[in-house]
Amino acid sequence: MKSVEAGCLEIAYEELGSEVGEPVILLHGFPYDVRAYDAVGAILAREGYRCIVPYLRGFGPTRFLSASTMRSGQQAALGADLLALMDALSVGTAVLGGYDWGGRAACIVAALWPERVRGLVSCGQGYNIQNISEACIPAPAIEEARYWYMYYFNTQRGATGLLQNRRDLCRHLWSLWSPTWPYDDATWNETAQSFDNPDFVEIVLHSYRHRFGGIAGDPTYDEIEAQLAERLDIAVPSIVLQGRDDGVDPPVDDDFDRAHFAGRYERRIVSGAGHNLPQEAPDAFAAAVIELANVRMA
Repeated sequence: MKSVEAGCLEIAYEELGSEVGEPVILLHGFPYDVRAYDAVGAILAREGYRCIVPYLRGFGPTRFLSASTMRSGQQAALGADLLALMDALSVGTAVLGGYDWGGRAACIVAALWPERVRGLVSCGQGYNIQNISEACIPAPAIEEARYWYMYYFNTQRGATGLLQNRRDLCRHLWSLWSPTWPYDDATWNETAQSFDNPDFVEIVLHSYRHRFGGIAGDPTYDEIEAQLAERLDIAVPSIVLQGRDDGVDPPVDDDFDRAHFAGRYERRIVSGAGHNLPQEAPDAFAAAVIELANVRMA
């Protein structure tokens, strides 16, 4: 375990592989942590890559440097954290890989600072940048039902539930989102301790309230949010991986995200995997990273 001051955070991270290898930054989602990349990191380390796997704000040992900093979970904060981490570690360019919240951070950096990104592996929603201006436009009922937890977190009952029952609630989400993943108690317990971070609840609640326009963001990130509202295309080489069994963002026949990618792009549906794709299908994820790293090295 390592840590580094980056922006407003002391970011805890794990590092595998060669210190002089091609940098790869792997970003987890909610409610997961760095354990999602144990197998992926091992594969990439054997191939000589330098794998950096940070705990996002509000997870595990990552901490804010100041008690006065707003505990924001908004998308711009996640993207800014990733860029600050790259700067703090003197990583000029890297292949970025992520899913859920981590995929959003990776997409934001790829869209706004493409000169820092050699390639992007994004899971689930490929173009994972929130369109907050249209967040209150309802989706078909079958989709709305899958988002129950978002609406729950926008209520006081949900806030209390997350505070008091965070492990029960998060484990339920694991089971719903990855219905064919046979994880065991040991796997769950290794990750669940990351939810004991003192800022976990506040950041999760802010994330799911801000995306619907129900709560203000941190003014520090207003400029980034304004840029994201323009729905910028992602021009770096990208591979989108979608788990066929994803219980929250199941793949559909039409690739609606394709229009937001201006460069080399491919979507792959991964059988036998759900929402936590790197942990469920590490070979597929690692292969995508390696392919993108080789594209621009050739």
